[in-house]
Amino acid sequence: MNNELSQILLLLLVIIISNSSCTNHPTKGEYFQHGIKDKEYQETYAELRKNDSQLFDLGFNQCDTIELKKLISDDFEFYHDQSGITDSKERFIQTVSGLCNMSYRATRELKKGSLELFLLKNNGTLYGAIQKGEHMFYGKEKDKPKYLTSTASFTHIWIKEEGMWKLKRVLSYNHKAVEH
Repeated sequence: MNNELSQILLLLLVIIISNSSCTNHPTKGEYFQHGIKDKEYQETYAELRKNDSQLFDLGFNQCDTIELKKLISDDFEFYHDQSGITDSKERFIQTVSGLCNMSYRATRELKKGSLELFLLKNNGTLYGAIQKGEHMFYGKEKDKPKYLTSTASFTHIWIKEEGMWKLKRVLSYNHKAVEH
């Protein structure tokens, strides 16, 4: 009986090892969707990664709302788990401007390795993308080192409008304050 059990376990081990060695794992720096390397996915990921960076660097970190407006759809909605719904582009820009008038400078950093992208297509034609990730928010006061204030998750829906990527919907959730 022990011999039979040993043979079965050995056979299972061989099957597991052979299956794991046949799996295609992406190499660092390559982007895959559903396990298949895709040029359209790579290009979209890179472009929307850049847009994410601009969205926060220009609008949130540098308070440049003029450039921020160019990234946002006129049909914009923002859903926040703590401050509710912002139902227009104009109100969102006003909110961002208000953040720039706080007693400390707030900045945002994307959590490394957290950004994900899912393409949206209609009959094979790319029309949008869902972008998910996690970020950290910091405060910086004059003559003091920056400090972590909170973390959160986000989901962005980007839509192509007249050939340009525009941020149309935002879900901002799972906010966690950091106690000092």
